[in-house]
Amino acid sequence: MQRQEAAVEDVVVVGAGLAGLATALGLYRKGVRSLVLESSPSLRTEGFAFTAWKNAFRALDALGVGDKIREQHLQVQALRVISSATGEVAQELDVTVQGNRSGPNEIRCVRRDSLLQALEEELPRGTIRYSTKIVSMEEDGDIKILHLADGSILRAKVLIGCDGINSVVAKWLGLAEPSYSGRMAARGLAHFPDGHGMEPNFLQFIGRGFRSGMRSCNNTDVYWFFTWAPSESDKGVVESGAKLKQFVLTNLAALKVPPKVLSVIERSEASDVFAVPLRFRPPLSLVTASISKGGVCVAGDALHPMTPELGQGGCAALEDSVVLARCLGEGARSGGTESRRIEEGLQEYARIRRWRSVELVATAYVVGFIQQSNNAVVGFFRDKFLSGFLARRLLKMADYDCGTLWSC
Repeated sequence: MQRQEAAVEDVVVVGAGLAGLATALGLYRKGVRSLVLESSPSLRTEGFAFTAWKNAFRALDALGVGDKIREQHLQVQALRVISSATGEVAQELDVTVQGNRSGPNEIRCVRRDSLLQALEEELPRGTIRYSTKIVSMEEDGDIKILHLADGSILRAKVLIGCDGINSVVAKWLGLAEPSYSGRMAARGLAHFPDGHGMEPNFLQFIGRGFRSGMRSCNNTDVYWFFTWAPSESDKGVVESGAKLKQFVLTNLAALKVPPKVLSVIERSEASDVFAVPLRFRPPLSLVTASISKGGVCVAGDALHPMTPELGQGGCAALEDSVVLARCLGEGARSGGTESRRIEEGLQEYARIRRWRSVELVATAYVVGFIQQSNNAVVGFFRDKFLSGFLARRLLKMADYDCGTLWSC
């Protein structure tokens, strides 16, 4: 019998993470149907939480879910940078009033599961196809043929890779492999059913070869992180959440870190503690990289994986989604053939996002080097002179407007 030809989807988005769902929602708001493919059987919420800065809420407002997220999360009042060597506050900024050039700042620590659920709820039923993994792809004229792990085939006019740092789509486009930064990051979530009683501040400890911090998501949940450069003696600490938790506590207890900080980490369940290597795409490689090709492009970590010092990974993914939906949606309404409209829309997206991505990745790496350095000279200048500059740099990078779904 002759094999039945697979139907052609208008837009296929690979990955139901933050970038994937936000992109699908942006396209839906623009009247463009998409199908989201997710390899896991349900929404993935690894990472627990992320810092949503002013630029993230501009994007969330453009997508129509900003107020829903605000209702569930506390607004950060101050950014406090503390030296791990001296225990002194190196810099403190009132983040509710800074950045008056374009209005007050807005920073909240957002639980990843809450945001993903909010995005999913806004999408039409059937938009996400779970337990679906792409193993390879090829082109047939203007159509992208996707071979799935179950042996089936999908055909798409537009393919958007939001499939993370190990993106299959990014590899197909020829983007450079992400580089290992030489550092690891432990992350955890502490739950206080009766309330944690902490001020809604962004606490950060820097120096002595470590970088750590914590912030409250709401009245009951506190997110924390700890980054370090692993050595031979650290082997085995990531084998379990319990070992990793003890490793973090041991290192922080040896520094001038307040007992309240240690108590938050102690409160975390071992199952809510994990570590990942910190990787980034070499920023210079993005200058000439093929962010889009024909009807294929990438967004989120598939485009710009970065180290976490700016707290901009998730925020940049949201920026991508709004710009991409706008460019693709407007392209669908312009003249010319359909394939030409798609290509021009994705080229415009790549043009807008290229230099923003380069700046974010490069700045995050440099800030991380300075904040975490154990060098005495770097540490002296950081604690005495650079802490204020670095703190203000975080706010400056967040003072970015990706525009709405309808205009830049």
